[in-house]
Amino acid sequence: MTHERPPLANGEGVRALIALMDTLRSPGGCPWDAEQTHESLLEYLLEESYETVDAVHSGDRSALREELGDVLLQVVFHARIAQENAQDPFDVDDVARGIVEKLTRRHPHVFGDAATPAAHEAQARWEELKAAEKQRASVTDGVPDSMPASLLAVKLLGRAGRKDVTAAVPAVADEEAAAAAHAMFSQALGSPDVQQRVGEMLLGLIAAATAAGVDTETALRNAVRDYRARLRAAEGVED
Repeated sequence: MTHERPPLANGEGVRALIALMDTLRSPGGCPWDAEQTHESLLEYLLEESYETVDAVHSGDRSALREELGDVLLQVVFHARIAQENAQDPFDVDDVARGIVEKLTRRHPHVFGDAATPAAHEAQARWEELKAAEKQRASVTDGVPDSMPASLLAVKLLGRAGRKDVTAAVPAVADEEAAAAAHAMFSQALGSPDVQQRVGEMLLGLIAAATAAGVDTETALRNAVRDYRARLRAAEGVED
């Protein structure tokens, strides 16, 4: 069934937040808010995002509502700063229109004539449409390098798995290191409490490496970057 695209709702609360941010950034407003930039706000965007994750995990509905408000503030704040750009201004309405158009394009089974897929098929179709829109040559394109190293590793491994290049490009190039990792985790992977046991192994590995003076975040990030380079080489994509 083809649905009409739902209209954008003009919520009073969102309009009030936008008006408030206009006041804070305008002459006579808040000096601190007025001097902020996209770059200076990055730490707050990351902090509020992690606090939202914590709120979800805690199950605290009040905390989740508050943290979502803090994330929304960051979106409105960045959009207000972008509105002031002399060369390429845009505002929060432009941001909203852009995401509405994107969601419409990437849901042809809802807003077009495509057949309704299963949930996992819908996700795969989303990735296909996204890759086609952005004309990506590699499964690694679009994966932000600034992600925490562990999340970056999971993201790249997942991308490679969907494109069936993991067999040609093993995650660990060092055969001895790969064998050691396999031996370490093989027993835990067959246990009923696999999550806890693997977590304890990873924590123990980080503790031992840290005690030896190894910066584990940097070490893992370097290994992931090497994996990314090997994936791109296997795809024939030049940097």
